Amino acid sequence: MSIEQHPLGLPPEKIPRHVAIIMDGNGRWARQRGLPRLAGHRAGTENLRRILEACVEFGIHILTIYAFSTENWQRPPNEVRGLMSILEQVIDREIDELDRQGVQLRHIGRLEGIRQDLQVKIKQAIERTRHNGRLILNVAFNYGGRAEILDACRRIMRAGVDPEDLDEEIFSRYLYTWPLPDPDLIIRTGGEYRLSNFLIWQAAYAEIYSTPIFWPDFNRDALAKALLEYAGRERRFGRVLEKA
Repeated sequence: MSIEQHPLGLPPEKIPRHVAIIMDGNGRWARQRGLPRLAGHRAGTENLRRILEACVEFGIHILTIYAFSTENWQRPPNEVRGLMSILEQVIDREIDELDRQGVQLRHIGRLEGIRQDLQVKIKQAIERTRHNGRLILNVAFNYGGRAEILDACRRIMRAGVDPEDLDEEIFSRYLYTWPLPDPDLIIRTGGEYRLSNFLIWQAAYAEIYSTPIFWPDFNRDALAKALLEYAGRERRFGRVLEKA
């Protein structure tokens, strides 16, 4: 996609290949409207379709969304059950359209703890869409950055990797996200400025963008604003860039 063709007029090198989103603010969105928290989560789920379409339009190849963290199990049981039900309904309702649109669905996180029948649906959705290549959608569900690093260490030890051979590249191969590139841009909705245990290894050199907009209201224009902000930043990756 050339700069003339891009809807925001951005050159290819200024478009993030991998965007990750911490979808925050569903509960506060619902509270402002006098609705139960689960209504906010449902509204947030409905919003995902619009953002997927915008990502394709803007030339983003990989989208990772933070849907349910390992810490979210500590929420009230009825909310946890509701979130599991929402995930199941999304798979049942959206998988045909996701597949038709060329979205490759991936899961990052632990399946342990999730209902067995829901695990089966997740695996079936992943298998069905694994050859799609228009957009990769990573769903971080039952995910935690620290848990991911611990799981990677366990797999490395089980694989018998020599400690003297271990480097960042080898370590990355044992993360949930392998072989995908690290995110270029991490967006957090809802106004907070922390990663909340999300992609803490992969986020080492990602650009962080926070917006006060709650996730259900984060639309195409809000994503465009984040991308334009990203395009205006100078990514140095720890280096000092000499000025001409």
